[in-house]
This record gives sequence, structure tokens and C-alpha cells, in this order.
Amino acid sequence: MGEKVSKYREISRRYGDPWIWGIYLTLVVLSIVESYSASSRDVALYGVYSPIIKQVMYLAVGAAFVVGLSRVNYNNKMLLLVLIPLLWIFTFVSLVYVFLFGEVVNGAQRAFTIPLIGLSVQPSELAKLSAVTVLAYIMAKNQQDRDVSNIGIVISAIVVAVFGGLMLRSGLTNTLLLMAISGSMFIVGGAKWKKLLVLLIVYAVVAGLFYVWKENSEKREENMKKLAAEKVEETDPSKVVERHNMRKGRIDKWLHRSELINEPINSENSQEMFSIMAQAHGGLTGVGIGNSRECSRLPLAFSDYIFSIIVEEIGVIGGVFVLILYLWLLSRAAMIARRCHRVLPALLIIGMASMITFQALFHMAINTGVFPVSGQPLPLVSKGGTSILINSIGIGVMLSVSRTISNITNSKNKDEGIKLPSGLDAANPSEIPVKNEWK
Repeated sequence: MGEKVSKYREISRRYGDPWIWGIYLTLVVLSIVESYSASSRDVALYGVYSPIIKQVMYLAVGAAFVVGLSRVNYNNKMLLLVLIPLLWIFTFVSLVYVFLFGEVVNGAQRAFTIPLIGLSVQPSELAKLSAVTVLAYIMAKNQQDRDVSNIGIVISAIVVAVFGGLMLRSGLTNTLLLMAISGSMFIVGGAKWKKLLVLLIVYAVVAGLFYVWKENSEKREENMKKLAAEKVEETDPSKVVERHNMRKGRIDKWLHRSELINEPINSENSQEMFSIMAQAHGGLTGVGIGNSRECSRLPLAFSDYIFSIIVEEIGVIGGVFVLILYLWLLSRAAMIARRCHRVLPALLIIGMASMITFQALFHMAINTGVFPVSGQPLPLVSKGGTSILINSIGIGVMLSVSRTISNITNSKNKDEGIKLPSGLDAANPSEIPVKNEWK
């Protein structure tokens, strides 16, 4: 037993938490297999190997981020003082640009294309990563009596409101996801329950105001389009679709989901219908890898609805296994966060884990009908370059924190003893003293 513990500690000191590595590698394998299996439409259009080559390329770049970041200590001053602030600036500018002039993807302004290289970027994915780092900074700098001070709560709420408001055009679920991530960070940061309750009320009020503004804005846009269509026979197909009516339709269908069985399949309900059919076809044990029947009919089977294909191919048992992987990742992050002496690494690792896990839960909830239809990829599994790269960075940061923390007891390595920039070295209010061996 002692030998196993010693071996585990040695691996953690060199490479980071082995369990996080195991979860990451399992998701990568699942991504390669299932994204290819769900890409029958792309295979028909571009050839047998095109979908898998593109996915593997993104995963390879993501793996480079994971390995590189796992070797960089979270307390590296270049990372803390230069790279992360630059990320904030780039994210904010990108969100503003996309909010005003963004390219339409699946009926919403979501992306912009980087000139010369032609890479499409969705800032909403980048915003989640950036929000985690900026909230970690703010909460670490505003610790007071093992609690997040009032000013820290206010500034954090403003950051969430600004980022969330700028992401509304790319989908309401991104804003809700950001609120969930920030909530988990507040808990680890030591915020008292009374403050969390007040913050929840503020979030609800702000979300309501944003929603009303957005609905009114979209109504005006729709009216302008109708007026323009009366004068001009042609309309511009690149414009944003009528999301006000579409969102209401999605919520109405969700509230009356049991009635779907009596409706004919059409373009408006095809996602829900084929998703249900895929999961029902899979049953308990699935039909086998590569034997999906619905992947050729289910829209966005390789991205927003890949969990339905997973359940169809490896059954409810396989779907539960995937769910456990993400919950396990969050559990490992929580265990490591409770062993951090400082609050900054605890916030970073729990924030990154929440970013990945909550997005996965949102994706699964949408696929299974718990939430209304919306677009959320399954982290590290769905096809999509921006999502894979951002979540790979999140895994890399988690490994960096776990590797640094596991070296606390190593007399030859005092990584966590390195002096951090002023104000970022506050004690971790959620720390639990470790009495047993590192496990």
C-alpha cells in the first residue's frame, strides 16, 4: 500500500494528477471514435478520412497545450502578469466585435474569422476561460477574514454581467453557464451563504433585464426585416434568423415535450425527434460503435447532439459512464482545491473543472430533454476547434495546479512557496489540512 502511494505521489509531482490524465485521455479516445461515427454526412461530402483527420489535428494541438501548460507552474509571473491579462483584453474586444459584427453560425452571431489563416473563432468559448482567470484574480485579491469581501463580490458580479451580456447574441445558455461557473468559484473562495443568496438574486434580476432588452431588440430587428422584405423581394440570407420566435418556440416545445410523439417530423422539431429516437434505439447497452442509425438524420450529430449518438451506440450504460467521467473530473478538482494553501490555485482548478463539467451537464441535459434546445458542445468530444482548444487549456491548467500542489511535501521543490504578485497570496479559506498521505 505504501509503495502504491509513493508511486502515485511521484507521478503527481512529475506530471500532475494521474486521475485527471486518465479522464482526459479517455475523453480524447471517445472523441476520435464518436465524432467520426457521427460524421456520416461529412464522409459523404468530403471523403472517408476528412472528418477524422480534422478532429485529430485539433486534438493534437489541444494535447500540445495540455502538455505544455502542465509543465508551467500556475504561479509563473509571466503567465499571471502578462499572458492572462492579454487574454482578458483579447476576449473582451472579441466579444464586443462579435456582438456588433459577428458572423452568423446556426442562426446566431457567434464567431469571427482570423484573416490570412482563415480560422473561425467563437469568443463565447474563450470568454468562459477568460472569466475563470479574471474571477480567480478578483477573489484572490479581495479576501477578508477567509471570505470574499463585498467589493470583491460586486466586481465579480459586474464581470459576469458584462461577459454574460456580450454573449447573449451567441445563446442564453452561455450566460447561464457563466453564472454557474462563477457560483462554484464563489463557494470555494469562501463567500458566505448570505452573500451567495444576494448574488443569486442580483443575477436573476440582471438576467431578466438582459433578456427583456434582448427580446425587444430582436423584435425590432424582425420588424425591420419584414418592412424591408415588403419593399425588396430578396432578403439577405446571411442575417440572423428570427431568434425571438425561435427561442419561444423551443421553450414551448420543451414544455410540451410529451406531445412530440404525436407530431410529424419537420425542420422545426427534427433535433428533438431524432435525438429521442437515437437514445431509444440505443437502449441499455447500445447498438455498437459505428452502427448508429440516426447519425445521418440528426442535425449537428457530431457537435451539439453527439451525446445522443453516444447513447445510441454504447447505450445508457455508456452514457452514464461519460457522465461519471465529467463528475469525476470535478470531484478530483475539488479534492485538490481543498489541499491548496493559497486561494488562487484553488480557484483556478475548480473554475476550470466547473467550466468543463457544467458545459458537459448542459449538453447532456439538452440532449435528454431536461433543458430546451440550445447549442452546447460536449467538451473534448464534440467536433469544433475553438471548444477543443479552450477545454484543453483548462485541463492543462488543472494539471499545472495539481503538479505544483503535489510538490508541497517535496523538500527539493518549493513551487507553492514562490512569492506571488502582491495581493494574490491570500490563504485558501476552504483548505483542509492533510493528515494522511496524498491520494
